[in-house]
Parts: sequence; structure tokens; C-alpha cells
Amino acid sequence: MGVGTAVLIRPRAALILGRVSNLPTVLSNAIAGITLAGAGAMDAMAGGDVVGAVARATVVLALFYVGGMYLNDAFDAEIDARERPARPIPRGDAARGAVFAAGFALIALGLVLAALSGPEAGLCGGLLAGAILLYDALHKRTAAAPAIMGLCRLLSYATAAAVAGSGASAPWMLLGAGGLFCHVVGLTFAARQEAYDRLDKAWPLAVLAVPLAGALWISLGGPAAFGLWAALAAATGWAVHRLFRRAPGDVPRAVAVLIAAIALYDAVLIAAAGMGSAVPLALAAALCFPLTLALQRVIPGT
Repeated sequence: MGVGTAVLIRPRAALILGRVSNLPTVLSNAIAGITLAGAGAMDAMAGGDVVGAVARATVVLALFYVGGMYLNDAFDAEIDARERPARPIPRGDAARGAVFAAGFALIALGLVLAALSGPEAGLCGGLLAGAILLYDALHKRTAAAPAIMGLCRLLSYATAAAVAGSGASAPWMLLGAGGLFCHVVGLTFAARQEAYDRLDKAWPLAVLAVPLAGALWISLGGPAAFGLWAALAAATGWAVHRLFRRAPGDVPRAVAVLIAAIALYDAVLIAAAGMGSAVPLALAAALCFPLTLALQRVIPGT
């Protein structure tokens, strides 16, 4: 039907465009970013204050995430019409102009809410918005696209920490965000091959070993963290096996699992933080892994 013949956005198309099935990983990112940036501050909070801080950060990150996903499809509408005609815009379930408008509006709202939390949160939100727009506009035309997407998730940690008032430059938070950056670079490289259901080059997947190695190192201090690391290693290993096997359908399945595994990486970092509330927070983050996989069965995550 082309790229602009629909009337606004149909309800199911709105969910598909936003890849809302992946939103549990946004929640786990928020918990991890806040925990790593200010473990002491989190321990001092009452339960309601912790929930409130995580909720505020999650709402901001969710607005950026969904808005960015909308713009991704809007920018890619002509390419999707050739390569992925079942996407909402080519099939006529969403008007390209409406998707552009919704995407920019969501990101703008995310910026406003971040800025209301203070100058540092506003700055981090602005950087995150810039990275999202850069990726959406250029990812089909630059080999640096996986790194830009990794930067988006890295900045999600910083933005969540700043929104919660924990500070966005804590060393442990930055180290953890660096590992998340590498994980997302690896999965984004694989995702770029998804439309063709094949993996032309496998060597860039080696970057997935970086977060695994770092998470293993920090998990050795406690059984909970190590158990979560084992789950992360199993999920990553399963996905990489499918990518190397290259049977029909393997690439999209592997990418979906790697996206969900972001929650397990977050959970390892949280469990290893050593704060009093680490275990329940880590468990909450870990549960985002099966929740993401379950939601992906209803709404595609890629």
C-alpha cells in the first residue's frame, strides 16, 4: 500500500511500531542505572522512595524508547516497503506522517520530564535524544550504527541515574554501562542482518564476550550474582549458537533473546552492587527477561 496511505495509526500497529514487548528491559535498565550510580542513596531510601525513583526513570526511558522506535520505522518506511512489507507503515496500518509526529512528540515529552528532574537529568536526556535521532536517521547508511545504538543504551543508565538524583558519572555505573554498550553493539550487528535472515559475518559478535567477562568478574563475590550470570551466559550462548547455525528463522529468534538478555545483564550488576536491597531489585530486573520473551510472542520485539 505504499508508505503513507493509512489513516493515523491503528491500535495494534501502535504497539508493533513501539516494540513495546521490549519495555521490560527499559525497566531493568532504570533499576541498574540508579543502583550503580547511588547504592548508598538507594539503601537510605524508604521502599516507596525507591519505587518512585525507579518509576520516574522508567517513564522517561520508556518515552525515549517508544518514540525512538516510532521514528525508526518512519525513517525506514521506503526501505521497509521493499524489504519488510509487513511492517505497519508499508502495509497501510499507520500513516508515515502520523508516526513521525508521534515519535517526535514522545521524545519531546521524555525530554521535558527529564529536565524537570534537574539540569543533569536534562543534559543526559538531551544527549540520549540526540543519539536516538542520530541512529534513526543514519543507521541504514553507516557502519557505525551498532555503536550508536549501544550509546543509546549506555545513556539510558546515565539518564535514569540523573532522573533519580543519584548522579550520572559514578565510576561503577559508567563501567556497567560500558558492558551494556558492548552487548547492544553485538545484538545490533546481528539485527542488521535480520531482514535477510542470515549472518554474513560472524566475527563482530565477539564483542558479546566483553559484558560476559565483566559480569563474571563482578559476580564471583556472591551466589545470587553468579547464578544470574550463569543465566546470562546460557541465554547469550543459545543466541550465538542460533546465529552460527543460520537455519531459517534463527537470526530474528537470536536477536529477540539477546534483547531480552539485557535484563539479565542488568540483574547481575544489581546483585553484585552489595547494597541491602540488591537481591530483591536484582530479582525484579531478572524477571524482566522472561516477561520480555513472553511479550515478544504477542508483539514482535524487532
